[in-house]
Amino acid sequence: METTTFSAPSYDLVSNAYHSKRAFFDSGATRSYAFRQKQLKNLLQAIRDREGQILSALYKDLGKSDFEGYTSEVGILYAELKHTLKHLKSWMQDERRSTPIFMQPSRSRVVSEPKGVVLIIGPWNYPFQLVIAPLIGAIAAGNCAVVKPSNESYHTSLIVEDLLKDTFDEQYISVVQGPGRTTGPLLMEDFRYDHIFFTGSPGVGKEVAKMAAPHLTSVTLELGGKSPAIIDKNVNLSVAAKRATWGKFYNCGQTCVAPDHVWVHASVKDKFIELVQQNIESFYSKNARNSENYGRIINEKRMYALSQLLEGQKVIYGGDYDVDARYFAPTLVMDPDMESALMKEEIFGPIWPINTWEEESDLYTQLQKNKYPLAAYIFSQDKSFSNRIIENFQFGGGAINNTIIHLANPELPFGGVGTSGMGNYHGKDSFDTFSHQKSILDSDTWIDPSIKYPPYTHRKMKWIKKLL
Repeated sequence: METTTFSAPSYDLVSNAYHSKRAFFDSGATRSYAFRQKQLKNLLQAIRDREGQILSALYKDLGKSDFEGYTSEVGILYAELKHTLKHLKSWMQDERRSTPIFMQPSRSRVVSEPKGVVLIIGPWNYPFQLVIAPLIGAIAAGNCAVVKPSNESYHTSLIVEDLLKDTFDEQYISVVQGPGRTTGPLLMEDFRYDHIFFTGSPGVGKEVAKMAAPHLTSVTLELGGKSPAIIDKNVNLSVAAKRATWGKFYNCGQTCVAPDHVWVHASVKDKFIELVQQNIESFYSKNARNSENYGRIINEKRMYALSQLLEGQKVIYGGDYDVDARYFAPTLVMDPDMESALMKEEIFGPIWPINTWEEESDLYTQLQKNKYPLAAYIFSQDKSFSNRIIENFQFGGGAINNTIIHLANPELPFGGVGTSGMGNYHGKDSFDTFSHQKSILDSDTWIDPSIKYPPYTHRKMKWIKKLL
């Protein structure tokens, strides 16, 4: 699988992309329900028409099988688009709010209006879905958008560019390609977007926030973190092992909400490890290199980074890799050094550290060493145990007795907390993210009580205290 990249765009190209959208948005063309509905339908049809090309590009970039490519990048967008089309009209309606008695006769409402011209920056691990999903929200809310796909996932980024170019007027939505380190500053330093939506690493997310700050541009940052899988002793162990293994090695571990590492109760540790190994071989055969269902690492740079994480660690399963083929075997590490890079950095690959715990208090102490993960997964038949974890450990979102699929529910907000990000999206939350909620108080004029006007008498003070 060859690796290709894009060259940096010119300043004039970036400037034209921004200013043409500013003019188009200011014309009011994007605001009507009919316009938004049409664009969403056009996007849905465009994805359907290019479904095979999208899946082919995902295979070239990440070795994704058609099944994995469809479920994680295409099918999930069909569901998001259909959900948005079904509910868009109701989302656009003004929201009535109550009005205090001292403001009567008046009515209060909240108007959702588009933010304007937005910038969407996507990652390489789900290079189609994680660009198009926020774009759906931007379109639904009535915005214009500049889209910056990842430079690493070359083939999929080409598909994104061609699809959007053929589907939308470039004054409305267009793509800017190029290396992130040079293209990001080109896009952000001289131009004030009305919102920036970034998906990627915490380090780059900080840089995006810095570039947005001088313009006072709002940002949504979808980042990452070391998301734990917590295995209780009171658990359906066979289901826990199967679901956790699937979530970890889906997309070859290159998933922002993958169970990064495991905390398993000491009493079920040995059986859990045995079941995980059985599931790996059931899913991908004894040699995952030959499996059509096992993906590949995005590039040689990431291969090297993953190999470095294994230095000095106790590998109990897997550990082999082939840089040229971008193949890294499903790998289990037992009792990793908590001060090592393996337990301090988000792994983002098919290496799975397994730790044990016995006392719940000790588990909390260990969890706090990697605060604010994007997700957490609790496997337990004890509801009170699960609830204690949820109440006492801060994380973006997650699941009980499952992994990763919570983000596919458009009714649930998806986003991080602390270092794993800020802001939410999917479904109505995407619409809200790309909208400004404008408050309106509408007062009648047939009566105009004098209590609020000077002179302020003792009697007026007495009445205002009652009213307030």
